[in-house]
Amino acid sequence: MKIVALAGGVGGAKLADGFYRARPNADLTVIVNTGDDFTHLGLRICPDLDTVCYTLAGLANPLTGWGRLDESYSALDAIEILGGPTWFRLGDRDLGTHLVRSDLLRAGNSLSEITQKFCQRWGIQARILPMSDEPVATIVHTKADGDLAFQYYFVRLQCQPEVTGFTFQGIEDARPVPGILEAIQSADLVVVCPSNPWVSISPILGIQGIRDALVAKKNVVAVSPLIGGQALKGPAAKMYKELGWEPAALSVADQYKDFITMFLLDSADVADCEEIRQWGIIPYVSDIIMKDIPGRIRLAELILNLASQQQGGTQPS
Repeated sequence: MKIVALAGGVGGAKLADGFYRARPNADLTVIVNTGDDFTHLGLRICPDLDTVCYTLAGLANPLTGWGRLDESYSALDAIEILGGPTWFRLGDRDLGTHLVRSDLLRAGNSLSEITQKFCQRWGIQARILPMSDEPVATIVHTKADGDLAFQYYFVRLQCQPEVTGFTFQGIEDARPVPGILEAIQSADLVVVCPSNPWVSISPILGIQGIRDALVAKKNVVAVSPLIGGQALKGPAAKMYKELGWEPAALSVADQYKDFITMFLLDSADVADCEEIRQWGIIPYVSDIIMKDIPGRIRLAELILNLASQQQGGTQPS
């Protein structure tokens, strides 16, 4: 079975890991947001890409969902003593990833080539692809603080400024990594993971050809990142409010309605189902919280079963 997942952040990494564990022999491709990438202390850092890789490799910090397991911060302590920036907490093990990646980029390797090498070293059998080898930078427009680089807004300012919009710098020149469009076209199932629609999924959809490829598919499932108007993690609900949208599962489905065929939402949002059906999308209500690894596998299995029913011509009950 060929599965493609669009992912960014912890929620996306968890569901991608669910598919990886539920179907270890499947052909799994994970397309990852790189709009969060930035250069810090001279190093190229790819937070979403690393979160997905660390999670599938079993290296992620289980308490945070991001960063490395059994991390230490000796380098960060030394940076602080020297008066360097410490607002972005680089752990020692994580630092090793950024050092090698940056060196390989300077040597002329593409981000997708480097990611493939890292996955081989970490023993990851799935194909993890950055959305583009060309750099794309998410800029957060705010009401009082002007235009902010995403990590400055997200980490240093803790998402506090009021958001008025987003720009993805460089997206006009960015092209999908080789293999992305082919993977979508040949997939038995495409899944939009429960990642932030504004800053994790929108950059992927903005890469030339990707949204059109999804529109052409007949089996695209999305999982809501909002439950009862709240995000389990991150500023998605806050962003919806500040941009004038109702922070609801219905709003998420609205953003994806031109290409999804099924939408998974929590029982807290069952009232949204009727309007979602009017868009020609099949809503399915279930427990979509992934509290642990069995929860990731359970949700992945549910999606696979529902997609199989839809392909077989039956409506999920």
